[in-house]
Amino acid sequence: MKITVMSFNTQHCENFRTGVIDYDLMVKTIRDCGADIIGMQEIRGQGTMEGYEPQAQILADKLGYYYYFAKAIDVGTAPNPYGNALLSRFPILDAVTIPVPDPTGPLTGSRYESRCLLKAKIDVGEGLTVCDIHFGLNPDEQENAVATVMSNVETERCVLMGDFNVKPANPLLDPIRELLFDTADLFEGERLSWPSDTPRVKIDYFFTSKDLKVLSADIPAIVSSDHRPYVVELEL
Repeated sequence: MKITVMSFNTQHCENFRTGVIDYDLMVKTIRDCGADIIGMQEIRGQGTMEGYEPQAQILADKLGYYYYFAKAIDVGTAPNPYGNALLSRFPILDAVTIPVPDPTGPLTGSRYESRCLLKAKIDVGEGLTVCDIHFGLNPDEQENAVATVMSNVETERCVLMGDFNVKPANPLLDPIRELLFDTADLFEGERLSWPSDTPRVKIDYFFTSKDLKVLSADIPAIVSSDHRPYVVELEL
């Protein structure tokens, strides 16, 4: 059985060229990539501020998919949820939101935001565990994110994806690469992911447990969000 899994930082479903929320463009991107399962970052939930709608549910309804929203923070003083989300053509058997611990003590960098890991079990084949995360920009938080990943990923029938906000040579990724397979090893030539129109860096990643058969991996030249999607085909 072949399935396509995609990581996609949607920038709260904002059209990169027009600057407005564009659900149809996000749906078109997912369909054009043939994605059965999508791990998304920078997704809004239902809130009180303008533009804070149940974005994962809206996209799922348009696609006819199942969904789960994982709140990392509330934006502003009122409930305005923001975090990661999962869309799936297959039933979601179980899903949890795992907070990344906040750094303690003085911060190495100035920018900091609480983050979370979305972990779900998908009813496909013999089962698939999907982990979706968005690392912060602060090095202290990034270390905590790696520790959270290492405590929660599984070594069988598991994928890990997301916006890690670090470049490929960063040693923070070493323990993840020791445990899991980096699908970027399958790229033919360089694949950069941000910004989507003229990418300068690769900060989006897709890892799999080493028992999974990865048929292909790509970061296609699609401009919809500010990040290009990361698309992987698996055989289960």
